[in-house]
Amino acid sequence: MAFDMRAFAAELCRHRSTAGEEAAAAAFVAERLADLGFETYAWDADPAVLADHPSFPDDLDAAAVEGRRSVAGVLELGGASDAAMPDDDGGDDPAPTLVLNGHLDVVPAEPSEWSSDPFEPVWRDDAEGAASADADGDENGETLTARGAADMKSGLAACVGAAVDVREGVADGSIDLPPSGLRLVVEAVAGEEDGGYGAATAALANPYPFERDAAIVAEPTELRPVVACEGSLMARLEIDGRSAHAATRWRGEDVLPRFEAIREAFMELETERSESVSHPLYGEFPVPWPVVCGRVEAGSWASTVPATLEAEFRVGVAPGETVDEVEETFRERLERVAADSWLRDHPPRFERFSVQFEPAEIAVDEPVVEAVRAGLVATGLPDVEPRGATYGADSRHFVAAGIPAVLFGPGTIDEAHYPDETIAWGEVVRARAAIAAAAERFATGYAA
Repeated sequence: MAFDMRAFAAELCRHRSTAGEEAAAAAFVAERLADLGFETYAWDADPAVLADHPSFPDDLDAAAVEGRRSVAGVLELGGASDAAMPDDDGGDDPAPTLVLNGHLDVVPAEPSEWSSDPFEPVWRDDAEGAASADADGDENGETLTARGAADMKSGLAACVGAAVDVREGVADGSIDLPPSGLRLVVEAVAGEEDGGYGAATAALANPYPFERDAAIVAEPTELRPVVACEGSLMARLEIDGRSAHAATRWRGEDVLPRFEAIREAFMELETERSESVSHPLYGEFPVPWPVVCGRVEAGSWASTVPATLEAEFRVGVAPGETVDEVEETFRERLERVAADSWLRDHPPRFERFSVQFEPAEIAVDEPVVEAVRAGLVATGLPDVEPRGATYGADSRHFVAAGIPAVLFGPGTIDEAHYPDETIAWGEVVRARAAIAAAAERFATGYAA
């Protein structure tokens, strides 16, 4: 069965696979993989397993993971199913296994902010992409607009296409794998946007009867390998004041000036950390470890001095740091602000909420990184230096499990989570070719 990447990506984008609603998209992918001759696997996010994971709350509610299914398809290529290669001890290890990973879930979309239905894919001529070519060789190129088009259903489609291309290349002799062969796993996981439910479960409880040697996670990186991902602390701040009638506000204690003092102190700490916490892959970012207060709720009535405030912060964690270390740094700054004010006798509360993201990093000379760079060159694309990213991704779960993982995929993070999310289709086609070439070179390098 031939693989129509355009149709696959468009149909996948039609699935409204927001958090907790991934099951139908997972079923679609599993069916297509089976039709293409992959051996399929499936697993559900497991609250008992995730309770032991440092990123997730210990009291994770089973309802929060219900329906969060992940699926995968496996191809055994070039004799990988029955060939073996010697390990360092002189014994036999199975063929190398490379995971091509993408996530099924998308963030919500506000239809009023879009020029079209977010879940009805729209193909358009790309007036600025005349130098690119789509799957049919259209010199004008095209773009695909839909929620998930860039982040990251087109990347997942490229992974499926790459695996199929490697299989076909082995079959027709255009790809010559070493005797050990190659095992390719195309993985479509749930829950990446809110912590990585599917990837974390698979990292802690391997759903396959084999080990995984490396992974390419096809996030939108503009076809540039990303080897370091930032972590993040998610923490909720609560402040208590004292209410009073607005006409006699001096009898109350307004929480808003207290909050502003804390927020200002946190932003000063952001500036200090930008200067004191350095990393060679993050020099290009104006704010490498951002601090954002994304939600604030205070008071109860316009004519009452606000006596309660709740705010939620996202604090960047550099590769090489831990969430615990950064949390302690911000707690110390909070205590300093609270030392000489109302807050001394009414201490603010600063506690974690939701899922935490630990940073992750692999060496730039890891075999899977070198394979991706070789794949770029082999397909006529420029070799580019690996970089870091100020966001988190499922690669951290692979790395934590001892599986080197590099981000590499089509599209730009600038389109992720945005209205009218769009990707240049020619870039998806190029990603497919580059990932296929990277897989071939990974197998060759592994056997060398």
